[in-house]
Amino acid sequence: MDMPKNKLKQALLAGKTQIGLFLGLADPYAAEIIAGTGFDFLLIDAEHGPNDVRTVMAQLQAVAAYDGEPFNSHAMVRPVKGDAALIKQYLDVGAQSLLVPMIETPDQAEDMVRAVRYPPAGIRGVGTALARAARWNGVDNYFHQADGEMFLMLQIESVRGLENLEAIAAVDGVDGVFIGPSDLAASMGYLGQPGHPEVRAAVTDAIARIHAAGKIPGVFAADPQIAAGYKEKGAKFLIVGVDTLLLRNSAVKLAASFKTDATGNAGAAY
Repeated sequence: MDMPKNKLKQALLAGKTQIGLFLGLADPYAAEIIAGTGFDFLLIDAEHGPNDVRTVMAQLQAVAAYDGEPFNSHAMVRPVKGDAALIKQYLDVGAQSLLVPMIETPDQAEDMVRAVRYPPAGIRGVGTALARAARWNGVDNYFHQADGEMFLMLQIESVRGLENLEAIAAVDGVDGVFIGPSDLAASMGYLGQPGHPEVRAAVTDAIARIHAAGKIPGVFAADPQIAAGYKEKGAKFLIVGVDTLLLRNSAVKLAASFKTDATGNAGAAY
């Protein structure tokens, strides 16, 4: 059996901008609906979404059928934190791409690189007979291919992380650096204001510094104008929305459209 190829990593290394969406509904049915809509990647969020190893695996399975023509929608995972034991479980159930949050130092970056690699380059535990990733020992020569298919992006979301950006990006095995504007805004003293001019300036500067370090710059922006601006500034890995917000905002809009009186005033009885 052939090793699954990491098409997201291939596209990014080829210089192609990739557009993605957060999955926070923790539901494989919802994930499959989104998988056929045209996003390059879907990020299963176990940091803020109510996901565990089983729900992550179910969503990886649901999206897998769409990781090829004509959709080319690749699933990746954001763990709740950079814990090597938890990362081992996500890799074993089939994740090949990770976005690890709350990285502030090069030592943390090195720990994450080791977590996604087998010995001697890393500390990933060996248990392929139980691992969906290896198709339960069905993938030929899995051990010698797995490390090369891993895509590791580290998330910087604090002032301290920005101060150490170059050192983090310089760690061998780190494919990209992702800036989290919401937490960064809080760290900068602008809680709840990820679109604040000073935050946007810091993100734009970080994108340039990540490029200069030879790594893939990533960022999240749900505001289309801000997202377009970051893309123009060179962000190659861009998350532009969240499934939960898409659902809620659409529902609010639909409900409001029927709760209007003859003059068009919202909020009238229906």
